[in-house]
Amino acid sequence: MSPTTIRTELSDGVACITLNRPDKLNAFVPEMHAELRAALAEAGRNARAVFLTGEGRGFCAGQDLGQRKDGPPADLGETLHTLYNPLIRDIRALPLPVVCAVNGVAAGAGMSLALACDIAIAARSATFLQAFVKIGLAPDSGSTWFLPKLAGAARARGLAMLGGKITAQQALDWGLIWAVADDDKVKEDGLALARHLAAQPTKALAAIKRAIDAAATNTLDAQLDLERDAQRELGASVDYREGVAAFFAKRAPKFEGR
Repeated sequence: MSPTTIRTELSDGVACITLNRPDKLNAFVPEMHAELRAALAEAGRNARAVFLTGEGRGFCAGQDLGQRKDGPPADLGETLHTLYNPLIRDIRALPLPVVCAVNGVAAGAGMSLALACDIAIAARSATFLQAFVKIGLAPDSGSTWFLPKLAGAARARGLAMLGGKITAQQALDWGLIWAVADDDKVKEDGLALARHLAAQPTKALAAIKRAIDAAATNTLDAQLDLERDAQRELGASVDYREGVAAFFAKRAPKFEGR
């Protein structure tokens, strides 16, 4: 069955995934979680990089609260356990670089989604919002883990407790994103970045991803051991041999992702 809440396309080794509920600012519904996770799994089998963005004027407004308006109170812990947390884990565990182009508002879990990506760029008019406190909740979907590590504890507390918007430039200045682009160029620039990464040594990029994530909790000794083991594996790769050969031949390497 074709997805209904996202669009996908595979081109030049890049799995392009577009959140596609523009009338709801691409807010999450259960179907979107399932379709997005399936698209990420498919990318892991067939692509060398992922490009994620949103259709219309927003990136992702977080949970679609319209689905919570009627009926009995939902068990939000179960919602996180079965929907949001597996999605964030899938992104971080994916052995591919995930590039995100934030083309508008990234609110609540939408901001968490952007923070979970490996490299995020944002349109100049984009805004970031930890909206949880405004409805009596605490940040989730990894935001309480990502924010202190990227922006520091003081800014994380301010964002979470005050619930105010920050601009794309502030997000850049605080270390939450990689770059800011003009509104009409953000998707083009993000896709170009993903295409560049798709032509790089995929195993090395996956090792970089794992190592930087592990550094948040590892001791120095443990991190040195991790680097040793990763380098041992990469040193036996086809791409390492190609990279060295290209260096001595003074030519651009042609990496195969293996």
